Amino acid sequence: MSEPQFFEKITKSFTEVSITEAGVDTADFCDAAENLVKIFDLFGNPAFVVVQNDLTGNIAKVRAYLAKNPESGKTLESLLASEKANIPKQKDRVATDALMWLLRGLKFTSLGLKFSLDNPNQELSESFTKSYEGSLKKHHGMMIRPIFYLAMKACPYRATFYPKLGEPQSEVLPKLEAWLKALQDIVAKEEGVFKAGGYGEI
Repeated sequence: MSEPQFFEKITKSFTEVSITEAGVDTADFCDAAENLVKIFDLFGNPAFVVVQNDLTGNIAKVRAYLAKNPESGKTLESLLASEKANIPKQKDRVATDALMWLLRGLKFTSLGLKFSLDNPNQELSESFTKSYEGSLKKHHGMMIRPIFYLAMKACPYRATFYPKLGEPQSEVLPKLEAWLKALQDIVAKEEGVFKAGGYGEI
């Protein structure tokens, strides 16, 4: 009996996140993001704990807001609007800040995997370094950047990583592509929402 594929083991995919006219469902989004964190377990290197902890911490803050505000926190859009309406100072909007950093982390992850998929001869360390430079780097200070560059160097080889997603690859890679597209669509949508609402830059 072969090992189940990664996408069979996760409990919520980005392809299953409910998106309506009201916006992106917060609970679904948090579930899918929590499952994304598990992909770094396949990297098999403790250097990625920093990435995982960052994502997990921000998911927890968004979840905490939803737990206290089930109605106004129902979608990412309503959460942002509600905090803006009720908390005058931007720096005091905990859930908005957490969501901003969570989306930045998701953008970094999705770009790294997309670069890797689109460039079959490129090792993950190169794909994720390019991704970092095109996403999180501009938001990080001089103390944080070296930690992330160290994590990029610790990426596994393609030949090690992709089989861990499951076999056969002909089944797994289309699932990875669909998952990534759904994730990137959500990030792009929220980038627009943040820009239009003056909530910050993703």
